[in-house]
Amino acid sequence: EIGAVELINHIATGQVFHCYLNPQRAMNPEAEAIHGLSDAFLADKPVFAAIAQEFLDFVGDAPLVIHNAPFDMKFLNAEFRRTGRPDWPMSRACDTIPLARKRFPGQQASLDALCRRFGIDNSGREKHGALLDAELLAEVYLELIGGRQPDFGLSAERRGGPGAARRYVPGARPRALKPRLTEAEAAAHAAFVATLGEAAL
Repeated sequence: EIGAVELINHIATGQVFHCYLNPQRAMNPEAEAIHGLSDAFLADKPVFAAIAQEFLDFVGDAPLVIHNAPFDMKFLNAEFRRTGRPDWPMSRACDTIPLARKRFPGQQASLDALCRRFGIDNSGREKHGALLDAELLAEVYLELIGGRQPDFGLSAERRGGPGAARRYVPGARPRALKPRLTEAEAAAHAAFVATLGEAAL
């Protein structure tokens, strides 16, 4: 399973990437106990190669915020190699575990522990789910770097001078993201709009 959320200038944009994948191997019982994904559930899901480019388009050239980055990067790079793509360097990732240990020396640095510390509701996290974990991590990351301060970078730029903060400006996406509406939802919306008549605002 892959789950990612987009942040721009420390604000969630609402754009997400989420996909269940067929691992093309039997599920380890211990792993299934952690995330709850069975062989039967994943049997008809796409393989990584089928969604790799869509995932790369979503991420673009942005840095990746990951909790325990070496673990996830190892699996991502193994899949990239299977599709003939180059590895992502570790420098691409911002690992939140060292950030947490630096800020809270000697304290637990698990995602659950950090959610409790920052008062972030993780009551829905009965199993490890990639998208839910990404959403929780986004909130944890913002707290670790000082909380939600979307205007801070702009204010620092106005002050100018050495060391002034620079806002991250994402590069253009190589391909536009797919619409989040399904075809059925789009058709239902169009049918509803048609009932409003020409005088509708």
